[in-house]
Amino acid sequence: MTGTPPGGSLHLAGKTVSRLGLGTMRLTGPGTWGYPDNCAGALNLLRHAVHTHGITHLDTADAYGPHTVEHLIREALFPYPESVLIATKVGMLRTGPDLWHPHGHPAYLRACVEASLRRLGVDQLDLCYLHRIDPTIPLADQVGVLHALQGEGKIAHIGLSKVTPEQIKNAGHHIPVAAVQNVLNATADHHDPALDLCRTLNIPYVPYRPLNAGTLARDTDPGAALRWLLDLGPHVAPIPGTSSRTHLTELVNSLTQEPPAPAERAPQ
Repeated sequence: MTGTPPGGSLHLAGKTVSRLGLGTMRLTGPGTWGYPDNCAGALNLLRHAVHTHGITHLDTADAYGPHTVEHLIREALFPYPESVLIATKVGMLRTGPDLWHPHGHPAYLRACVEASLRRLGVDQLDLCYLHRIDPTIPLADQVGVLHALQGEGKIAHIGLSKVTPEQIKNAGHHIPVAAVQNVLNATADHHDPALDLCRTLNIPYVPYRPLNAGTLARDTDPGAALRWLLDLGPHVAPIPGTSSRTHLTELVNSLTQEPPAPAERAPQ
């Protein structure tokens, strides 16, 4: 394992982890459905991320596959190193490839948490996000059941995904919000106000799709795109995803390289 965590470190859900995490949605089949064609490669990627690069923040969800990636993480890394934080998400129903349906009924969320515990082989989830807020169920009921599970010792910390500042504030009346995960990258044509609220409230902000589904890695220096996010504040922890061990190494190495100096302007 490397001595310096990629991107530095931050305190997230009770652990000090690498600011550069690993998103695992790509470790599935087409349409985020089923197992990947190369399961051995996926297992090697997970081990390489943790044991070679020192990435200690792994982000997954029960909806990836569904269930596929949680199984892969357990096969690759169990028993888990003490330094590793595994964040998972519940509250999304999958009915087929590329089909996603928020489902926040408390009984469903409870069943999802119990199933994730079994798949990951743990007694407590390090960090459990509400994957999406179900607009048909009161928010208090959705976060309330996660809070109850936290009280039972089955969830250590609770996060929110794809939320507005108002939703973060509303949820905060019922639970301690440990992390917020929203889409943000250097191509975004908007500023996410949740970023500023999280800074104010000292909540870690986890940008997903930090390379814009790979376009920033193909078209520009991926290190510049990741540094742009890291420079937004010490509370920011991007989670780029890849299914390629080589690509992962390139991403990590891009953060250790000096950024190119700006071009000198010609005299006016």
